[in-house]
Amino acid sequence: MNDGTIKDTWGFAAGVLPCANMVKSFRVSDLQTLLASMGRSKSGLKQDLVGRALRLVQTEYSPELLKNVRQLYESRFPKTSGWLAARRPDGVPVGYSSLSSSPTATTQGADYLNGISKPVATPAAEVKLVPLPFYQTLETLLLPTELISQNNEKLQDSQCIFELTPNQADQIRNASELRPGMRSIQVVLRICYTDSIGVQEDQYPPNIAVKVNQSYCHVPGYYPSNKPGVEPRRPCRPVNITPWLHLSTATNRVTVTWGNFGKRYSVAVYLVRVFTAADLFSQLKLCSEESAERCRERIQEKLRFDPESEIATTGLRVSLICPLVKMRLGVPCRVLTCAHLQCFDAVFFLQMNEKKPTWTCPVCDKPAPFELLTIDGLLSDILKETSEEIEEIEYLTDGSWRPIRDEKERDRERERSNTPEYPVVDICIPEANGHSPAHSSTSLTGKSGSGSVGTAGGPVAGGAVVDLTLDSSSEEEEGGGAGGDSEDTEDSADSPAPKRGRYNYDKDLVTAY
Repeated sequence: MNDGTIKDTWGFAAGVLPCANMVKSFRVSDLQTLLASMGRSKSGLKQDLVGRALRLVQTEYSPELLKNVRQLYESRFPKTSGWLAARRPDGVPVGYSSLSSSPTATTQGADYLNGISKPVATPAAEVKLVPLPFYQTLETLLLPTELISQNNEKLQDSQCIFELTPNQADQIRNASELRPGMRSIQVVLRICYTDSIGVQEDQYPPNIAVKVNQSYCHVPGYYPSNKPGVEPRRPCRPVNITPWLHLSTATNRVTVTWGNFGKRYSVAVYLVRVFTAADLFSQLKLCSEESAERCRERIQEKLRFDPESEIATTGLRVSLICPLVKMRLGVPCRVLTCAHLQCFDAVFFLQMNEKKPTWTCPVCDKPAPFELLTIDGLLSDILKETSEEIEEIEYLTDGSWRPIRDEKERDRERERSNTPEYPVVDICIPEANGHSPAHSSTSLTGKSGSGSVGTAGGPVAGGAVVDLTLDSSSEEEEGGGAGGDSEDTEDSADSPAPKRGRYNYDKDLVTAY
């Protein structure tokens, strides 16, 4: 083989290798465009399209094909040095060649992902992550960089490296502890969809696992669902990788294992300050409290008469019970963009979002970001003026208010006043109904004239007891017995005591009219 043939062979290999690496990072639309431009079929799954494009590069490599591949790659990764970086063979360890051959890049903190150099000033994709209320970004250690699959396997491993400066390491080392094992200054890993339109929320890829310096770190698991037929949801939040880092100038290596199922993801690493719910509540009270006057104006605007409306609203009722915990409001809070006046408790709302971030209004289920929360100054004053028994108020058209409990009490009093009152008659007292007892009664001791019965049919001194437990048969028996002994009245004191009923009463009856 002569020198010209050797040069052609090396030139062919040097062109095919980076071209194939770029094709592996193409999306389905890019692969379809490439195959259509070269007159090939563009139907099938992504793995079929990738295999067809790679065979095209290996068998029909040409300047025209190379131009098309470069144009598609540069349109997807603008302003990057991806073409030069893609020339690195797959077998070269990630970042080793650059770390050993370019000490300048190491001191400047250059980052590497999947063996492709990524300058700090020019990210691989213009992805912006949404700001998080509980995290304040201090410095960016790794800009959002896409996870690129190396083959057709479902599980992919992507690596990146970064270094901490001495100042950053001291910040982490000297940070206070929020709770055991959790510092207020952290290094977090964030993952989101690769999309340059708008801001992206944290989103984990399937089968995610994160290894930092050869040690697996904790990734939040799934929340169990109590509703039947609803799949458990995974809270996508920043992954704290601080405990596994080298708090020095040594290189930190992060390996992300992820499921390659057609969606594109990007990772980023930040140095952040972590806030608690108490910290956010202090910020809310300091910076976002709506005055009582402004709240009254808002109420008057809602209750202003509208000539085009067929229904005139004269009042708006607001509950003093928090819809989150069903307890009386402590610090009334609502969202500026919500149309309702109903509030929820700020402390409980922040604590719940610290554990499970949803940032959703509990009244209308609309988004409730922290920057749009405000404390209702008018309702705060009302809570101080009212007692614990009042659970609801009504706003009036002039901006004033009235408790609803007073209206309910007035209705109860009105019902009581309309109820007629009847006198209670004691049927045991003869004078109460104008009639005298039909029979003389003996006292419980069986002695006459002892205070319960008068002489010769005289007035009764005390109330006679009526035994309502006796039936007619017992009355007849008692009546017959009394008639037989009527002649011996003088010996009544020596006669035995009369029989008593089941309730310890005399069996002599008194007629009640």
